[in-house]
Amino acid sequence: MAGGMAAAAVLTMAACGADDGPPTLTWYINPDDGGQAAIARSCTEDAGGEYRIEISLLPRDASEQRQQLARRLAARDASIDLMSLDPPFIPEFVEGEFLAEVPDDVAERVSEDVVAGALAGATWNDRLVAVPFWANTQLLWYRTSVAEAAGLDMEQPVTWDQLIQAAQDQDVLLGVQGTRAESLTVWINALVESAGGHVVENPEAEAADVTLGLDSDAGREAARIMSEIGAQGLAGAGLPTADESASLSLFQGDRGSFMVNWPFVWTATGAAVEAGTLDTELLDDIGWAVYPQVTEGQESRPPYGGINLGIGAYSRHVDLAYAAAECIVSPENQAEYFTTNGNPPSSISAYDDPAVQEAFPMADVIRQSLEQAAPRPQTPYYNEVSTGLQGTWHPPSAVDPDSTPAQSSEFITAVLRGERLL
Repeated sequence: MAGGMAAAAVLTMAACGADDGPPTLTWYINPDDGGQAAIARSCTEDAGGEYRIEISLLPRDASEQRQQLARRLAARDASIDLMSLDPPFIPEFVEGEFLAEVPDDVAERVSEDVVAGALAGATWNDRLVAVPFWANTQLLWYRTSVAEAAGLDMEQPVTWDQLIQAAQDQDVLLGVQGTRAESLTVWINALVESAGGHVVENPEAEAADVTLGLDSDAGREAARIMSEIGAQGLAGAGLPTADESASLSLFQGDRGSFMVNWPFVWTATGAAVEAGTLDTELLDDIGWAVYPQVTEGQESRPPYGGINLGIGAYSRHVDLAYAAAECIVSPENQAEYFTTNGNPPSSISAYDDPAVQEAFPMADVIRQSLEQAAPRPQTPYYNEVSTGLQGTWHPPSAVDPDSTPAQSSEFITAVLRGERLL
């Protein structure tokens, strides 16, 4: 009820804006630590009375964010001027004609100084359809003591097989996300992409014509790695329910070794050390590198996440909304957002900010990772693909490289053709 009252208040303000002062642009945001609200205030000041930005908070869960925005945009809701969008949902919103077209001059400006992964995630049908805002990627985090004992040179790329061997030899545990949730899709996609394949081969196809790349050498290699980790218990007994936080707890424990996870790891561990719940020695023992390779010598394709800005197709102030978006994604705002909220920039130059370098000593590795990163399957049917993967590749211990890729491909294809239900 409180959320509905807040939304109503925002809409009332928007309706009154045209008569009582400069137009009010409503920016629908995902929950954070107040960083987007601070940017909204800053850009309102910078606008010099041309417009003001008010925020409206979306649900915490990404799928619920998608549902709320899609329902309202399907009803041609003009109150949605800007929205913070999870990249996997962008193709669906474009195909639904929910997003205003990005003007060519805006597209040119907001495409400059942007990491490759973020540009790919904001592009559909070879056209920029959203404004890259903040980006995210998983790094390979490691305990330097374990890496040294395993004889691994972490200045060089390492492979999943090397990590598996180290875990076997030293009786330590690998931090991965095996729960039946979006994080499992992230892991599967990164493995397939790093092996040189794609989960979806023809992203722009109609549902009945979608071709999946799971039943392939890349898909089978991804399944092999996941199966070995799961079946041998190399990620602990809790792997079937392990999310990012559970993986971090495992990594911080006595048998922690290597972990793939997002940059929040650094701030969360630092906060725990400051609170006295973890020893300072742990923080000193943590290193970081780019995501593991599947095939030695073949560059990995780390996960890509983050948020892009979409402009509502039914906004009464599309031009002003794009002006506001350009302010929001300025390198200065992105750098500030990173240091205060922990969300990495899509802007390349923002990583050179001294405050960023001080707060995140792995900033350059994050930037490199985002240049290599691959988006999750870009398709208007992402929900069906992701949910289908989670249902057929779970638990990791039951994954079979000889059958799981083919079975999951058959199942998802049948769902897309309306022959089976999720």
